[in-house]
Amino acid sequence: MNRYSRNISLKEIGLKGQEELLASSVLVCGCGGLGSTVIANLTSLGVGLIGIVDCDKVDITNLNRQFLHKYSYIGKDKTSSVVDWVKGYNPEINVVPYNIKLSPKNYEEVVHDYDIIVDCFDSYESKFLLNEIAVKMNRPLVHGGVSGFYGQVTTIIPGKTPCLRCILPDADVNTKIPEGIASPAVSLIGSIQSMEVLKLITGAGSTLAGSLLTCNMLKNSFKTLKISRNSNCPLCAD
Repeated sequence: MNRYSRNISLKEIGLKGQEELLASSVLVCGCGGLGSTVIANLTSLGVGLIGIVDCDKVDITNLNRQFLHKYSYIGKDKTSSVVDWVKGYNPEINVVPYNIKLSPKNYEEVVHDYDIIVDCFDSYESKFLLNEIAVKMNRPLVHGGVSGFYGQVTTIIPGKTPCLRCILPDADVNTKIPEGIASPAVSLIGSIQSMEVLKLITGAGSTLAGSLLTCNMLKNSFKTLKISRNSNCPLCAD
C-alpha cells in the first residue's frame, strides 16, 4: 500500500476508502482534454477498473490540452495511447479500451460493468446521449463541460437529482461547441469531476448532486447553483 500511503493518510479516505477505490469501476467517456485529467487522477487515486470510450485518433491540435497523448501517437487511436499511459504509470490498474462511438445500440454491453460514468465528451449530442444512458441504466453520472475559459460540473443521481435534460430542457443537441479552449480550464474542470468520483466512491464530503458548479476562470468566479428536477422532464420525470 506504499503507493497509496498519502491517500490513506487522509482520514476522509483511510484504508477502508482506499480499498473501496481499488474495488471500484469507472467508465470515462471521452479521452480528450477532460478525459486526460480524469483518467490521470483516477489512475493516481487507485481506481481498480477504468473503462475508456473514444473512437477518435490523436491529432496535433489535441496536444495543447490532451496531455496523455504523445507527439509520436499522432494518427493512432486515442484509446491505445491512454492504455499505454496508464500501464506505464500504474500497471496495477485494469484499463479497458472501447474504441467505439457510443450509441443507443451498443451502450448496454459497455456500461453494465461500471459503477460510475464520467462525461468527458466534447459535443452536446454525445453528452445528452450519455445522460439518457445513465438514467436508463441507473448509474451516477459526473457531467463536465468546458469551452474557452468557462466550465461547469454537476453530479446526476438518476431518480434523485435533475438530469441534464432537466437543467437544459430546450438545448439543441446539434449545437456546435466553440473550438477555442484553454488547457488550464480543461484541467480544472476535469479535476473537479475527479473529486466528485472520489466522493461518490468513499462517501467523503458532499458531492454536487442537486447543484451545478459554474466557473469563469478569467474572473476567478465560481458559483454553485441549486437545481431541481423538472416534473415535466421527458426523460426522468416519474
